[in-house]
Amino acid sequence: MIGALFSLAKPALHALDAETAHQLTIRGLSLMPISPAPADDERLAIDVFGRHFPNPVGLAAGFDKQCEVPDQLLGLGFGFVELGGVVPKPQEGNPRPRVFRLVRDEAVINRFGLNSDGLDAARRRLASRRGRPGIVGVNIGANKDSTDRIADYGLCIERLCGLADFLTINVSSPNTPGLRDLQGEAFLDDLLARSMDARDRADQGRRKTIVLLKIAPDISLDTLDAIVATALKRGIDGLTVSNTTIARPDSLKEKALASETGGLSGKPLFVPSTKLLAETFLRVERKIPLIGVGGVDSAEAAWAKIRAGASLVQLYSAMVYKGPGLIGDIKRGLLQVLDNERIALAQAVGRDAAEIAQGRF
Repeated sequence: MIGALFSLAKPALHALDAETAHQLTIRGLSLMPISPAPADDERLAIDVFGRHFPNPVGLAAGFDKQCEVPDQLLGLGFGFVELGGVVPKPQEGNPRPRVFRLVRDEAVINRFGLNSDGLDAARRRLASRRGRPGIVGVNIGANKDSTDRIADYGLCIERLCGLADFLTINVSSPNTPGLRDLQGEAFLDDLLARSMDARDRADQGRRKTIVLLKIAPDISLDTLDAIVATALKRGIDGLTVSNTTIARPDSLKEKALASETGGLSGKPLFVPSTKLLAETFLRVERKIPLIGVGGVDSAEAAWAKIRAGASLVQLYSAMVYKGPGLIGDIKRGLLQVLDNERIALAQAVGRDAAEIAQGRF
């Protein structure tokens, strides 16, 4: 039903600028009644981070930036959703226009700049759903004008623990000046040490909040080595690979729009993000789980992420072009693969990482 409604609404939505269309989508979801997610086949379930995920297909951060409709999104069939990014103080982000559809490339460029209603608003909205089912996480960042960005992450963690299943430290957005500098070894070590201390203080006496680190696709393997070593040393629960890219492949068809600054997501991100995912899997040596993001637009793409090392996958940009019916299509496709290969989902994780790291998909 939702997929059919999207097909009818898509021409009207795509006639609007991308941000206005997105705002209308969030508004439409907010008017939907909260209903239980459809039951998933048990073969799609997977236990990761000490949580039981009904299926491995999640919504990436950036869709529900203000934490407004997590339960409606879970009702679409996602196994989990990630909200945000959330920063401590409200900020408007970059001037509009700041998001662009590259239709022929099935891609999106955004330079939102972590526009956020702020931490207090996020806390109120998350508190209002306390006790409801479903795995919900929050992507956290730092204010653009912050004088202590590491402290911003610590504050978000302290105040969101107990309200979300997981928190994702975003140091890889290309749209906040200087943010990616926090991926440097010395900065990252301090950031993760203080973040994990904040989690441990906030979680005393209750179930542990999962803390993840989201990395950029535009890093060297030497930088990846340092990030993985630091993450493991500081006890991060998992890595999310990857954020949007500042690269502009020569293969892009929408040449004029490709010149816009910001992070590129969607189909062109699939190959570089999946290769980096495989390289990351080889380095973590199964010590921590990975979430694969970037260009997931089909069951085949999701399966490739899993074979590259992802225990869970996330999508967002493909929804712009294929709508919410894509969620069910991916789940059905994964079940078909599991049937054909007579393999359990968890057994496939990282199976072909070495080959995919070399570009052999």
